[in-house]
Amino acid sequence: MKIHLLTTGGTIEKIYSEQTGQVENLIAKIDRYLQQLRLPDSQIEITPLMNKDSLQMTDQDREQILKAVRTRIAVAPVVITHGTDTMVETGRQLKRHLGTLEYPVVLTGAMTPLGFERSDGLQNLTEALFAARTLPPGVWIVIHGQNFDVEHVRKDRENARFVFAD
Repeated sequence: MKIHLLTTGGTIEKIYSEQTGQVENLIAKIDRYLQQLRLPDSQIEITPLMNKDSLQMTDQDREQILKAVRTRIAVAPVVITHGTDTMVETGRQLKRHLGTLEYPVVLTGAMTPLGFERSDGLQNLTEALFAARTLPPGVWIVIHGQNFDVEHVRKDRENARFVFAD
């Protein structure tokens, strides 16, 4: 099965910069981690859109994501890696503008970058790829073993997790 994977940055792709002493979005690295997974009957097509912290995303960035999803969603599910701080906002914008879907659109990210000790990134990416194959059409957030309809979720910053919301 074909799955489109759009990368936008966020914590999942952050690395430690020795020059600045900070964790930053500098290079895309999702493809290296996909190679660690056994996906024998999946064709993952990766498209890097940007490499930004989601708090730095603009309306133009979200429009770019929407446009990329529109050109791909008619033929296969789409998974989007995204920063967790504004993931719900982007998901809701996608849901408002995409109309009726034939496949699911799944957003995922991480609280700790890929490659860092106790990172949740690879788990979340794996779950999102599975969810893209099994969830019904719609816009979803898949993270930490749960899936949420984008209209009924919020980030609980205090506990570093997503929870159901009205």
